Amino acid sequence: MLEIAVLGLLNESPLHGYEIRKRLSNLLGAFRAFSYGSLYPTLRRLSEAGWITEESPLDGPAASATRSRRGKRVYKLTADGKEHLAELLADVGPDAFDEEGFGARLAFFAQTRSDIRLQILEGRRRRVEEQRDGMRSSLARTGQRLDRYTRELHEHGLESVDREVRWLTELIESERSSADNGAEA
Repeated sequence: MLEIAVLGLLNESPLHGYEIRKRLSNLLGAFRAFSYGSLYPTLRRLSEAGWITEESPLDGPAASATRSRRGKRVYKLTADGKEHLAELLADVGPDAFDEEGFGARLAFFAQTRSDIRLQILEGRRRRVEEQRDGMRSSLARTGQRLDRYTRELHEHGLESVDREVRWLTELIESERSSADNGAEA
């Protein structure tokens, strides 16, 4: 998840570590609170893989134009990094449907092909519908044995999942409609 998010941000523009950290918090805050301690090891790993480059303030005359006021390292996406990001965004494995994976994918849907977006949305909806069915079943089995407040808590959770299914259905319909209109053009 963090790899997709970092590469996706750097695909938009070069950034220094603090900017990446700030944008990740803003971008993924609604989906997941990531550990700041995981950011720099991820940046190091992406750099070692050749997917990003780092420029420090001491990297020559062009460095002064790309560094921040504090002289932080600026991270940029390489051509190999762009290819790797495209592969990650096109992967529609089970992790694309879980809470963390879906949030990261959704944040970069603008960089994802329409057919892949549709597959991810449909997969996420199936995952959430399964969760909803399990919650309903559990509530039906244990509902009478729960105190009023615990039952309300379970019903609130079920309402949230129902809302997510409706939202995903709307996104899927919109995606299909956009694809149909694009095919007619």
